[in-house]
This record gives sequence, C-alpha cells and structure tokens, in this order.
Amino acid sequence: MTSKGPGLAGIMKYVVFALIIAFVALLMMYVSGSSRPYEKVRQSVENALDKDSLTEQNMAAFKRNFNLNAADYAGVMYYSTGANISAEEVLLIKVKNDRQIQEVTAAVEQRIESRINDFEGYAPDEVRLLEDSRQSVRGNYIFYACSPKADEYMSAFNSSL
Repeated sequence: MTSKGPGLAGIMKYVVFALIIAFVALLMMYVSGSSRPYEKVRQSVENALDKDSLTEQNMAAFKRNFNLNAADYAGVMYYSTGANISAEEVLLIKVKNDRQIQEVTAAVEQRIESRINDFEGYAPDEVRLLEDSRQSVRGNYIFYACSPKADEYMSAFNSSL
C-alpha cells in the first residue's frame, strides 16, 4: 500500500496560511505605535533635518501656527524656516491619549489649508510643497513635514519607531 503526500491543494493551503500570517504581522508592525521614548524618536527625526534651512521654533510659534498648546501633549518638536514666505516646516507630537490625535490632525489640516490660501496666486512652488506634504499617525506619534525633503524626514520618523 502506498501513501500519497498531501497533494498540491494541501501544500497551497499551508502556503496561503503562512502568507496571511506574514501579512498580518507586517501590518501590525507598520500601523502600531512605538514603545520608544519621545526623546529618542525626536533625536532621530532631528538628526535627519536640514538645519541650514530649518530652525527650532519656540512653543509660542507652535501655538500661533497650529492653535494648540504644547503643554497639553507628551512632547512637541516644531521646526520651520521662520520666514512667512516659506511653507517649509516639520512637526512631531506625542499625544497623551487617543482623543488628542483627532485634535492635532485637524489642526495640521487647517494649517495646510490656511497656508495654501496664503500662497495661492503668487507662490505656486510653496502651494505644491503644501499639497505634497507628508503626514503620519503611528500610535501616539503624529508627524507632519512640508519640505522638499519630506519623504526623507518621513522615512527617518518611520525608522525611529
């Protein structure tokens, strides 16, 4: 009496199952938050920034531009050119709770819309920069970058988590 193996259908069942498990694991790693401390994430992002064009702004500038109070959050890093004729800026916030995520993302969206209205008609490059800005919410971290190097900064943020 000869015994046959599981056959092609049986093997494919295990392959598909393994692929689903791998996909779910990657998805969980990508969308989940991070247990890394704010200071380490901040340092990683800060190291990637172009300090020739971006300077750290005080929390009064953050409040003026985003209408948010930095003391309400676990950590805030805000860099911009400081010039009204440039849309370039980078923001990293660690929120204290999930409720604050919507508040911050709405403020970022409002900032982008406001700046597009400011530049529309006379600074098309700045409008394009704002339209191509990068945003990410990963766990308790919110990242926003409006810069020619926004993809580079976003990569630094993602790899820091």
